Amino acid sequence: MKKILLITTIIFAPFVMRAQNIYTLKSCLELGLENNYSVRISKNDEQISKNNATKANAGFLPTVDLAGRYSGALNNTSSTVRATGDVEKTNGVLDHTFNVGLSLNWTIFDGFSISTNYKRLKELETMGEVNTRITIEDFVANLTAEYYNYIQQKIRLKNFRYAVSLSKERLRIVEARYLIGNLSRLDLQQARVDFNADSSKYVKQHELLNTSRIRLNELMANENVDQNLEIRDSIIDVNELLIFEDLWQSTLNTNATLLKADHNVNLAQLNLKSVNARKYPYLRFSSGYGYTFNRYEINTYRQRNVLGLDFGLTFGINIFDGTRRSQQKNARIDIENARLQRQQLEQSLRADITNLWQAYLNNLKMLKLERENLIAATQNHEIAMDRYMLGDLSGIEMREAQKNLLDAEERILSAEFDTKLCEISLLQISGKALKYVISD
Repeated sequence: MKKILLITTIIFAPFVMRAQNIYTLKSCLELGLENNYSVRISKNDEQISKNNATKANAGFLPTVDLAGRYSGALNNTSSTVRATGDVEKTNGVLDHTFNVGLSLNWTIFDGFSISTNYKRLKELETMGEVNTRITIEDFVANLTAEYYNYIQQKIRLKNFRYAVSLSKERLRIVEARYLIGNLSRLDLQQARVDFNADSSKYVKQHELLNTSRIRLNELMANENVDQNLEIRDSIIDVNELLIFEDLWQSTLNTNATLLKADHNVNLAQLNLKSVNARKYPYLRFSSGYGYTFNRYEINTYRQRNVLGLDFGLTFGINIFDGTRRSQQKNARIDIENARLQRQQLEQSLRADITNLWQAYLNNLKMLKLERENLIAATQNHEIAMDRYMLGDLSGIEMREAQKNLLDAEERILSAEFDTKLCEISLLQISGKALKYVISD
């Protein structure tokens, strides 16, 4: 008896820690979007692609260099005078040269290659935004699923706690009847076994709840992943009003992976334009302005200063490089592959959303049935308890009624969570996952 009381005291001890804040799904998502490492990395990558999408990187702007140079020459010379045949020798002649100047190089026209490269950089910038969106939508879907999993685990813990209370009450009744000789020791042992089994499930459920809590903290990038969480929601609210046609149309228009596939097609087309640009002529301008100082050991002039401007235009055309034709063929194949991959992705999304829709509808039907079953199981348990208290029902039959009630609660909880997961996945595919962030 003392052992049973000790177990009961441990199981029903109040949860010690209290959360500093009460979280909602929206607040969890907002905190996670601000702090989650994957989201932050993706945003940084997006910023890099934005920084790269400039006219300077594309080649529109000239390059200007400032350079200075000093050089010296130490020579021994021997010269023969033609008229007299005399030989003049000088040793250790040191000449100095110093120059400094600005140089400008500018590709004025390069067969539309520069403009094509700029378009490619802008496409990559847009793809960076799409990649960030994909990361954010994945994060929103994952955190939302974990948020409702946490609710599921809390409800399950509550159900197990109720199961323990029922087993405890049954054990109390059996002990009282055993003491007055109405029930056998076998009945007492069976009641104690059932109580211990339910207690074990309750303790195990604490572990699953803690795992979900830690995962939520990790997704929100909380410094202390083991901190307690107090959430406002206590039920899994299922959206039963989704419409397949709206979801599929939204998928075609806003699905991030489809948009990324479209940009891949554009990039492949731009790559072909870059190859074709090499058959056009090019025009380049160069200019420089600088100062040169020369000092001579032996010369007509001791030193020379030069300050001046130079400039020039280069016009040319690539007649043959041996690789252009094969590169053009490969670029066209890349375009075809990009289009095929886009079509394959659309078909795959159609299959995924159709499967999820069927699962969503089936889960809604199951949810309706399980709600009806729960009502029947609850009434059946109440009747069984009344009969058991009157001694009209055996312990095994009472346990079966209790099990049916708990099973009904578990099935309805699983149906709610499975339906919610289908809902989250459908909204993610259709590009509507961010509704969880903006909804109250």
